[in-house]
Amino acid sequence: MSIDYLLKDGFVIDGSADDTLPKKADIAIEGDCIKEIGNFSHARANKTINLNGLVVCPGFIDVHAHSEFLLLADGRAQGKISQGITTEINGNCGLSAAPLFGPALEQREHELDEMDIKERWRTFSEYFRLLEKRKFAPNFITLAGHGNLRASVAGYADKPLSKTDMEKITGLLGTAMSEGAKGISTGLVYPPGVYSETSEIIDLAREAARHNGIYATHMRSEGDNLLESVDEVIEIARESKIHAHISHLKTSGEKNWKKLRSVFDRIEQAHGEGLSITCDRYPYTASSTDLDIILPSWAFEGGYKKEIARLKTQRERLADDILKDYPKASCWDNIIISSAGQGRNKWMQGKSISDISKSLNKTSLTSLFDLLIEENLDVGAIFFLMNEENLKSILKRPYTVIGTDSAARSFDGITAKGMPHPRGFGAFPRVLGRYVREQGIILLSEAIYKMTGLPAKIFRINNRGIIKKGFFADITVFDPEKVNGAADFSNPFQKPEGIYHVFINGIPVLLDGGITGALPGRILK
Repeated sequence: MSIDYLLKDGFVIDGSADDTLPKKADIAIEGDCIKEIGNFSHARANKTINLNGLVVCPGFIDVHAHSEFLLLADGRAQGKISQGITTEINGNCGLSAAPLFGPALEQREHELDEMDIKERWRTFSEYFRLLEKRKFAPNFITLAGHGNLRASVAGYADKPLSKTDMEKITGLLGTAMSEGAKGISTGLVYPPGVYSETSEIIDLAREAARHNGIYATHMRSEGDNLLESVDEVIEIARESKIHAHISHLKTSGEKNWKKLRSVFDRIEQAHGEGLSITCDRYPYTASSTDLDIILPSWAFEGGYKKEIARLKTQRERLADDILKDYPKASCWDNIIISSAGQGRNKWMQGKSISDISKSLNKTSLTSLFDLLIEENLDVGAIFFLMNEENLKSILKRPYTVIGTDSAARSFDGITAKGMPHPRGFGAFPRVLGRYVREQGIILLSEAIYKMTGLPAKIFRINNRGIIKKGFFADITVFDPEKVNGAADFSNPFQKPEGIYHVFINGIPVLLDGGITGALPGRILK
């Protein structure tokens, strides 16, 4: 038979729920697909790779990515492919590449300029054409961001939507899904999603369900109102009859750590009612997002220009609201700046708000406000607010899958800036090293299922996520005794250990641990 690549003498874990033990087998790749699985001792191939007992599994599916803009800037995505990721699901937390009209586009202009992205687009079809022209390494899937939909029609106003607005937004969602989006996502702590009512989300989820899509959500609260937020997810799933997926499930803030058991009880009771609900998680106890998430929701109203104006003129009111959530001075020790431009504030990267305020001889809040103004709100931060035991409990749930919650960066070039969260370079190997091999929290086969077969099932990804004859040759090969994430908070731009070969659509993007430079990714609609 004709074989382009022959992977010999590996131990295959096929990514299905039933495959609990590695089986020694060879894998023959022809074109973009797996041609055969078996023992091919006498077969000849264009290239044979002797694996000598390494584990062979499906390429990892990152269910929570934010790469829609960075892939246009640098499609190599080295931080993702080097940890075995072959497919990303983008458009999470209410933000997607499209639709991008009016106020939604204006809000993104600064970010696009920073990445030196000259082109502009409005629809997913236009974006997909541009992305395909640029070329990229991992397969690309997207949800339609509720924030894009709402902002494109109604801007960033804090108001209920009119019937006409809802009709326009529903039409945009239908178009987005007909163009290839897999569902809808919400970011209910970010503008304009923070201003939406539950009924609005239910109506849009119904439209997504009509197109066989799913609903993914960054909930309204992951801290004080965590349980109420989970209840809202369940209500949306029940009323719209859609699969609901909770993004980066966590309990944020020490006083909320004890709520996790109640979260599980709610989700599992919903399962008992026949509802379909899953979640994802990254293997770290620190989160990361824009620094201005600290501000109260009223500060975002009207868009970024008005937000900056309030930072200048309404500091006393802002401070009163912020101190309700961050009452202790020690809170500022746990917030680390991950990106602060490339100019006068670059020195702040990797430092806490407390340390920065001491260096500047300012209060923590004054330092916060001044930094956001000077950087036009474009400041990233890492928040150390979670609990290790809760993380382990979440990883063990049978309905949890793995995501990075990160954009695709490379080790050099335009995306190699700042001090980003190490999850973008080490999340998947960290699960396999720390939580499988070292701590035995979950079995190796279970972890692989959470990274491959289960996410393919949840997000309805056809002919991927399983090592099977005729399926696409998205494959990751690693050493279970060595695999681990090397990236850390002080040096995130580090390749993981123990991952040696990665194939995407039958093309090697990683061979013998070296990045090949191939860009074989496809848009999966």
